Formats: sequence, structure tokens, C-alpha cells
Amino acid sequence: MSGITSSPSLRLAFEECEVKTLSRFACLSSKSRGREHPENDCFIRSCFQRDIDRIIHSESFRRLKHKTQVFLSPTNDHFRTRLTHTLEVVCTARCISRCLNLNEDLTEAIALAHDLGHTPFGHSGEEILAEISETGFHHASHGVRVVTCLEKNGQGLNLTREVIDGILMHSKGKHGSATFSGEEAKPLTVEAQVVRIADLVAYINHDIDDAIRAGVITVEDLPRDARLLLGDRHSVRIHTMVRDIIDNSIDSDLIRMSEPVRAATAEMKSFLYRDVYTRPEIDVSVQKSKHLLRQMAEWFAKNPDELYKHVRYTVPDGQSVNRTIVDYLASMTDDFALRRFQEIFMPHYYTFSDFKTRKTENSQ
Repeated sequence: MSGITSSPSLRLAFEECEVKTLSRFACLSSKSRGREHPENDCFIRSCFQRDIDRIIHSESFRRLKHKTQVFLSPTNDHFRTRLTHTLEVVCTARCISRCLNLNEDLTEAIALAHDLGHTPFGHSGEEILAEISETGFHHASHGVRVVTCLEKNGQGLNLTREVIDGILMHSKGKHGSATFSGEEAKPLTVEAQVVRIADLVAYINHDIDDAIRAGVITVEDLPRDARLLLGDRHSVRIHTMVRDIIDNSIDSDLIRMSEPVRAATAEMKSFLYRDVYTRPEIDVSVQKSKHLLRQMAEWFAKNPDELYKHVRYTVPDGQSVNRTIVDYLASMTDDFALRRFQEIFMPHYYTFSDFKTRKTENSQ
């Protein structure tokens, strides 16, 4: 076994195992569409395993721990952040992929990276950046920009095309469906479909859980028919949804739910948008965060030299100040945005260490 890691035998063994065991609908590592900038293969890891490592070690991934999911700056440590949401999506997506004999490594890579484009202060930050930006803003497309243009001081992570496509295609928005029909344009891989629906399963259930924890709603407030079908408890609802997805997606290139579970899930989603996300307990902080980001954007537009002092990558020739502002604000965590706002707009007390006491005219 000496010197085994200096030859590609381990990686080739992994790839051969995929060929023998995975579904005919799975994306094989050996059949990846590759990277924008070709690289030599790793002796040990498949291409998707390398993507997992690159994402986890990236700065944008670490920043997720201080980005809002729903509740801004909560004092309770058990509320979800964007990072814990991501980990719950990974858990759910891998379970579904494993049961459907899909590529778990690809699934995990997409799930880990799917929200790297999110702004501080949750979707309120996204809304204000969409207003500020000259070209519009969406966290999914910005996530692609993060991994291709902004990470590693402007070099990007050079991820595989399958992972980048999964990032771009994961978002559903308020009215979008988590599943695809046979007629519409689908992601490049079935694994990307898995992450898209796992994202829905995760956020519906943990946002309900957090809202109950915050005292904003009770279990009895949930839509009655949907609650009876999906379950009264957090774990039961997730189990019901995941099992239904698996049962209805076996040996298929479409990931879907049965109609009753799909309708109940859609009702829970509508309930969150209608009766939770708009509650005054949440919306007051949302409006404050929008005001904060708008003020900083206006200040940096008037003081671009101050902006460029904080940008850590070489700004491409011809890139507008507005594009750089949007990139900078989107990268912020909640805490960092608050600190930067205070540095810009709040008065500071100064100490004068070299101040020497001088006699006044009335001194004797």
C-alpha cells in the first residue's frame, strides 16, 4: 500500500464505485462537465469532493454563521442562522440522494454553496440591494458571482459546472415551485433538483420552529388541514415530506412530491409569507436594516475612495462603483454591517495620548 496516494488509484476506485452503484440518473464524477479553468485531477478526491472542500474552506461560507435567516440579531442562541439553515439543507438533501442512489458528493457540494450569495439581514438585505443595484440583485445569481469572481481575492473557487448550475437553479422565491415539470428547463443534474426541494423542506420547517420558539405563533395557528397531513411536530413534518419525496422520485429524473403533500407544503409556505414574515415583531427590524444598507450605499457612492480602501480584490477595469458597492454590502455579515454603519455615521470619543497639560492664562 506504500505510495498509494501518489497515484490516482483511490480516486479511480471512487469513480468506479459510482459507476457500479449509482442510479442511471445520477451525475457521475467521471462524467463531470469540468471547470472553467481546467486543472489536473486530484489523486485522492473526485471533482465534487474537491468542490466540497473548497466551499467549506471559503470565507463566504464562514460568514454564513453571522447572517440572518429570519430573526435579526436574536438573543436566543437557538434561532437559525444562514449557516445552520445550510447544514439542515445538506442533511436533508444527502438523505434524499442516498435513498435515490444519486451522487451524494455533488448533492452536498451544491447544498453547502447554495446560499453563499445571501446578503446580511436575510431577504430584506436582498430586497434593498435589488433596489440599489443598477442591474438588479438575486442571491442565487450573486452566489454564482461569489464563487466565480469574488472568492479568493477575485480568483474565484473554480468549481465544477454542475455545482455552479445547482447554485443558480436552487431558488424558488415566494411563488416559485420546488419541483420541475417535464417541459420546463431543468438544472443540469437531478442532484440540483434534490437541493432545491430540500431547501424548501428545511426552511419551511425551521422557520415554523423558530417562529414558535419566538412566541410569534403557536402550533395551533398552522393551517389545519396541512398540519393534520404533515404532522404537529417539527421532526414529523420533515419525515413526512422527505419520505414522500423519495417514494415519488424513485427511478426518475424528476424530483417531486405527491399532490396532497405538495399542496400541504405549499399551504405552509403561504402561511409563512402571509402570517409570519410580515409580523411587526420581525418587520420593524427588517425596515431598520433596509434603511441602514441604503444609507451606507449612498455614502459609499459619494465617497468611493473609502469604499476601495475596504475592497480586498483588484477591481476589474471598467467595473462601476455601483457594482463594487453591491458586492461589498452583499458580502457583509449582520454584525459587520452594524459595525461599519457605526464607524461611518456615529460620533466617536477620541483619546489624545500625546496631550500635554498646559497652563491656562489664569494659572499661577
